[in-house]
Amino acid sequence: QLQLVESGGGLVQPGGSLRLSCAAPGFTLDYYVIGWFRQAPGKEREGVSCITSSGGNTIHADSVKGRFTISRDNAKNTVYLQMNSLKPEDTGIYYCAATHGRGFRRCMLLPQEYNVWGRGTQVTVSS
Repeated sequence: QLQLVESGGGLVQPGGSLRLSCAAPGFTLDYYVIGWFRQAPGKEREGVSCITSSGGNTIHADSVKGRFTISRDNAKNTVYLQMNSLKPEDTGIYYCAATHGRGFRRCMLLPQEYNVWGRGTQVTVSS
């Protein structure tokens, strides 16, 4: 069964940084579009950032644009989410997700477009 594993979450003060990682033990991410999503208590899951299989296209939600950067290292079979200038409203469980998308020119920020998910990592931004 395909599974993703997130890591790198934690407690950070406002203005701080974290780097999340998304690994795929057991299968290669080379041909997969990857998305990062987050869910705060009482809120729906929302798309944060995504990247095509080639890395040629990335999309960031308006709420994180200029602060978060998604990247991938196919040699390490890992996708990263660098989060800078963190705000309390960034608090939530962060999930990575994958969908097969070789050749896709654009990625997607809709959760229903993805069919492989991780269990999430908690990010808490608080002083």
